[in-house]
Amino acid sequence: MPENTLRITEIFYSLQGESRTAGLPTCFVRLTGCPLRCGYCDSEYAFYGGEKFTLKNIVQQVQDTKTHYVCVTGGEPLAQPNCLPLLTQLCDLGLTVSLETSGAMDISHVDKRVDIVLDLKTPASGEVSKNMYSNIPLLAKKDQVKFVLCNRADYDWARAQIDLHSLQERVGDILFSPCYEQLNPTELANWIVDDKLQVRFQTQLHKALWGDKPGV
Repeated sequence: MPENTLRITEIFYSLQGESRTAGLPTCFVRLTGCPLRCGYCDSEYAFYGGEKFTLKNIVQQVQDTKTHYVCVTGGEPLAQPNCLPLLTQLCDLGLTVSLETSGAMDISHVDKRVDIVLDLKTPASGEVSKNMYSNIPLLAKKDQVKFVLCNRADYDWARAQIDLHSLQERVGDILFSPCYEQLNPTELANWIVDDKLQVRFQTQLHKALWGDKPGV
């Protein structure tokens, strides 16, 4: 791949459906490719294909949306090395930049201005063995850790990870998401309340508004 290009599945403007900026108009840059195969993945269409864009063209498309917020996602964006200079260029524009990444890729070279949303893979994902726990000490208070939960066993596992890695003290937000159409959101909410767990419950706002489809 040429030095100044990335393979992109889609660039679109919508409302952020997850994380602490949920509900805010955001430009999404979805990179193609992912080394993981989580059983609940909702972006399998980003595994293959895509189109090559120069970094300059990507940045221009983001600027054309007049956005204040940009989310670089995938697939797994860090699977393409040129994601790193893209993140820096977007930060240089003064934008609030978030990176949605699995727990399986090294984050040590990500621009420190980027808000990292690190998705630690739970047992029911089928990819828990891919978690790179060496990433956790690199996280800062501005960052977030997300758990997509499929069942009670996932919930209990996530609770254990919070304690094991002192996530409450390390990051700004811990996100608990019920797996779409696998775990009843009310059931997860009740577990959190009953246990007085200090996490942020979230559902996927974009799916509630527009359904489970690309480009939203």
